[in-house]
Amino acid sequence: MKKVAISGNLRTEIGTKNAKSLRRNEQVPCVLYGSGEAIHFSVDEKALNKVVFTPEAYRIELDLGGTKHQAMLQETQFHPLSDKVLHADFLTMPENKKAKVTLNLQLVGQAKGVRAGGKLSVSLRKLRVEGLPADLPEHLEYDVTEVDFGQSIRIKDLQFPKLQVLHGPDEVVVKITAVKKEATSATAESPASAGAEAAEEAPKEEAKD
Repeated sequence: MKKVAISGNLRTEIGTKNAKSLRRNEQVPCVLYGSGEAIHFSVDEKALNKVVFTPEAYRIELDLGGTKHQAMLQETQFHPLSDKVLHADFLTMPENKKAKVTLNLQLVGQAKGVRAGGKLSVSLRKLRVEGLPADLPEHLEYDVTEVDFGQSIRIKDLQFPKLQVLHGPDEVVVKITAVKKEATSATAESPASAGAEAAEEAPKEEAKD
């Protein structure tokens, strides 16, 4: 997993009024958990956006008042009408302690079943895993090339070196399903209905005097 360095400013005041003031100055209020007492600080909005708006996961080295903390972004809060980050929570990640993180699952290759006309259905696009910080990747990958029509890949079928997947073993990740054919709007006419229509369209004989 790649490491990114972010500098923050320790907050001497906390509360709604102070948080709003920080946001007006393009600073995001943050909290670091996991190292005893929670540490309140703020970071530059643009610097934070680089690790928020990305499919990759990063180990973050937070420099707070000259003290460095190894951490990971745990949760973010957004403005309900925009993508603006309002708040961020970080969690410390000691090098010698396993961490639980959520990583994106990227599928590579074209499945055999898709080449045969099936549809790839993805049930899980993110996986919760546990491992030492040094063993955590930016994302997870699984090759679906050999997945055939009607086949399902479950959690128990996945193997990621030095990582434990924190999902039930029988939970479905991907499967190949049949593509539904669109029903035609026109239906074949029955002989009886066809005959009735023909009778209606035939010219009527004139009545004899």
